[in-house]
Amino acid sequence: MKSYEDIKLLQTCFACPEQYDAYFDGKEVGYLRLRWGNFTADFMDETVYTANPNGDGIFESEEREFYLTEAKKAIFDAMTSGEIRN
Repeated sequence: MKSYEDIKLLQTCFACPEQYDAYFDGKEVGYLRLRWGNFTADFMDETVYTANPNGDGIFESEEREFYLTEAKKAIFDAMTSGEIRN
């Protein structure tokens, strides 16, 4: 059974902003970006997750995994529910 863990992230910029493209079954399904302390995850051009981590244009090392996981969960929920949630 597929889950948010099947979403793979490709980091496209390392800092200012730190950003990723999200892929599911080889297809691009999302875009994640941290800039000016605002982290967003988009699915189909709609923001499905927002947060304000301590990092500004790059995550602090201890927070990266948490926020990336939460973003993947939000993208997966939007993909499987057919709804866009903020």
